[in-house]
Amino acid sequence: MKIKKYSFWTLALTAVLLSCNEKTETASEEKNEAQVIIDSLENVYAPDGRVALFDFEAEKNADGFTIEGETNMPEAAEDLEKTLNQKGIKFTSNIETLPDAEGLEDQTMGVIKISVANLREEPRHASQLVTQATLGMPVKVYKKEGSWYYIQSPDGYLAWVDYGGIQNMTKEAFSDWKSKEKLIYLNPYGKSLKSAKNDAEVVSDLVAGNILELTAENGNFYEISYPDGRTAYVPKSDAKPYKTWLADLEVDGESLISTGEKLMGLPYLWGGTSPKGVDCSGFTKTVYFLNGMVIPRDASQQVHTGVLVDSTRNFENLVAGDLLFFGRPATDSTKERVVHVGMWIGDQKFIHSMGDVHISTMDTTAEDFDEYNYNRYLRSKRILNEKDKGLQYLKEQDIFTE
Repeated sequence: MKIKKYSFWTLALTAVLLSCNEKTETASEEKNEAQVIIDSLENVYAPDGRVALFDFEAEKNADGFTIEGETNMPEAAEDLEKTLNQKGIKFTSNIETLPDAEGLEDQTMGVIKISVANLREEPRHASQLVTQATLGMPVKVYKKEGSWYYIQSPDGYLAWVDYGGIQNMTKEAFSDWKSKEKLIYLNPYGKSLKSAKNDAEVVSDLVAGNILELTAENGNFYEISYPDGRTAYVPKSDAKPYKTWLADLEVDGESLISTGEKLMGLPYLWGGTSPKGVDCSGFTKTVYFLNGMVIPRDASQQVHTGVLVDSTRNFENLVAGDLLFFGRPATDSTKERVVHVGMWIGDQKFIHSMGDVHISTMDTTAEDFDEYNYNRYLRSKRILNEKDKGLQYLKEQDIFTE
C-alpha cells in the first residue's frame, strides 16, 4: 500500500475544515426540528425499512417546512402531521399514503404468475435481487413506475417486481381468486402441460411451493388455472389439493430434515428463496414454507423470532429444525451482526446454504469439522410450534384461501 506524505499545516487545515463542516451540519440539524420529529417517528413505525415504508424529508423554507415523502402506513402519516401541529411547526404537506389506487387503476392487489419472480431493490433489472416470490403468492401492490410494481409479500418484505411476474387485481378480483380451490406443487422442479398426457407440450416450469387454482381432475392429472387465466395439467404424483396437503401436514423435525435434504446441492443465490437457488435465510425460509410456515425473510430478522435454546455451543440442547445463527457478536463500540443461518439436523450437524446447500458438522473431532462457522456461531433459536408475531402458520392464518 502506498502512503502519501502530508505537511503538518495541510493536516491541520484539513482537520479545521472537517470540524467546521461537522459544526455546520450539526447546527443545520438542530434548526430542522421537523426532520428530528420525522426521524423519531421513523424509529417507531419503520425500525426495519425492509418491511415498512416511512420515507420523508423536511425542507426549510420562508413559510416553515415542506414535508415530502411516502408511507404505506396511513396511521404513520396521520401521526406525523399531528405531531408537527402539536409542536407548533408550520409546514406544507406533500405526503403520499400508499397504495396509489388511482395510478394503479384500483388494482392494489396481485398474485405472482410465474414459477419464481425475482424481486429487486429498485425498479430495474440491474438492481440487486433482494428476495423472490413463487407462483400463487399474493402480494399488496403500492405503486407503479414504468413497467415495475412496488409490492409487499406476506412476510412483509418490500421490493419491486416487473410486469412479467405479477397478475394485478382489484380487491374484488383478488377475493374471487382466493375463494377458488387450490393446488400445491410439491416436486422440487417440474412442469405443467397443455393436455393430460406425459408427452404434451410444456406450458411452464414449476417449483415446489407453487400454488395454482385447481379446476378439475382428468385421469392421472389435475387441471389447473394460472392467475393470468392460462390453463394446464399437472401429474397427480407431483402435487396435492392445497387443503388436503394442509390438513395432512404434521410437521416435526424429521419432516423439516426431509424437506431440506431434497434441496441438497442447490446453488447459493443471493436473494434466492426458491428451489431455483437460495441464500442462507432463503433456504431456511423455503424449508419452513414447504412445511406450512411463513417465517421472516432475512437471517437478521429470523433471529428475533422463536425462543433461545443455546448461546454457548451447548448443542446437546438442540433438536432437529432449530435455527443456528452466525456472525459477529456485539462489542462496546459495535452492534451484533447476524450474517448467516442454518438448520440443525441432529448428530452434531446442520444443513445450510453456503456455496451450495450442504451439511456441516460442529463435531470438533470430525475430519470435516466446520471450524469457520463454529468460530462465528452466535446462538440457536427454536421456531417450530412457537407463537410469535413474526411466525405465520398456514393452518391458522391462510394466505392463499378464504
